[in-house]
Amino acid sequence: MSAAPRLPASADPRPLIAHVVYRFDVGGLENGVVNLINHLPAEDFRHAVIALTEVTEFRRRVQRDDVQYFSLGKPPGHALRIYPELFRLFRALRPDIVHTRNLAALEATVPAWAAGVPVRIHGEHGREGDDLAGRKRKYRWIRRIYSPFVTKYIALSRELAEYLQTQVGIAPARIARIYNGVDARKFQPAAVREPIAGCPFVDGEHWLFGTVGRMQAVKDQPMLARAFVRALALVPELRERLRLVMIGDGPLRGEVEAILAQGGVTPLAWLPGERNDVPSILRGLDCFVLPSLSEGISNVILEAMASGLPVIATAVGGNGELVADGESGLLVPAGDSEALARRIVELATAPARARAMGLCGRQAIETGFSLDSMVQRYRRLYDETRSGRGAEAPCRG
Repeated sequence: MSAAPRLPASADPRPLIAHVVYRFDVGGLENGVVNLINHLPAEDFRHAVIALTEVTEFRRRVQRDDVQYFSLGKPPGHALRIYPELFRLFRALRPDIVHTRNLAALEATVPAWAAGVPVRIHGEHGREGDDLAGRKRKYRWIRRIYSPFVTKYIALSRELAEYLQTQVGIAPARIARIYNGVDARKFQPAAVREPIAGCPFVDGEHWLFGTVGRMQAVKDQPMLARAFVRALALVPELRERLRLVMIGDGPLRGEVEAILAQGGVTPLAWLPGERNDVPSILRGLDCFVLPSLSEGISNVILEAMASGLPVIATAVGGNGELVADGESGLLVPAGDSEALARRIVELATAPARARAMGLCGRQAIETGFSLDSMVQRYRRLYDETRSGRGAEAPCRG
């Protein structure tokens, strides 16, 4: 376990929030933690990040220098063996709130309760990789078993809130729904599409569409690669100007590259790997695509909408709560590369319509999905649970 120095608890009256995640690394969930820490008023809250496995260089995205980080090195399997370590850590830190996220971190609520942490908040951000439809009894029962140790639940989408109520049996009064928010100042439309650093497609005649995210099964980038090949087969003349940009790395990269090669379109796609200049990259696209098999409330969809891009996304999880089908983008069935290909063609051949959709998406961000709004909702929830307002007694769910 690694830790940064801290002042004795008595020397700093600000309440401490301990954020517990499975791994603190590049990802939408983790990016939400970073946004929250960076934007909650520093004079009102202290923060610690506890990773059951490891904290990576991703921590550098946190802009505050008073945050503590702990890597527990948890091996695969149940966290029971690190309960004593978690218990000692919570006793030493004496946080006012422990905020766990997703099933992989839920069990940390038990040692938090045993250590006397007064408020245990648990956030549901999305499905497990092997239970994308939320049908596994095992996971429902695990959530039920731990529910007495949770003070308040946060669901990031209407679909996740319904799952907690109808499948897990959590009382509606114990669930708050808080959408992710996006920094609309950091992510904003470009007056004219900007060139992307390092991208070989600089010709103004090119229509660039693409995606951003780790190349893993739940994100299903191979489906997007197949849809690109199919789109060019449907409308061969698009070969002159349609170009694919895929940002990210991961275990599916080889499969994606093979699909592009087999389709004879490798020169028409750019896969630079992981990048840290996502705002600039989005300002260089004409359309954003998210082919995921499962989502909660997608940060990258919000970022694309804030950047003024039309979004083509699979109709899973909270995507339909963000993308107004036919207005700010288009929705397609998960895993359906034919439908995705036709939607890509639809917008690539109607660029004015695509731009109008992008403007509609930007307006939706400004009115309903701002980062300031998200931060205020979390702040209100933290204040209410600490004061005993807005939360039922833990064992009544």
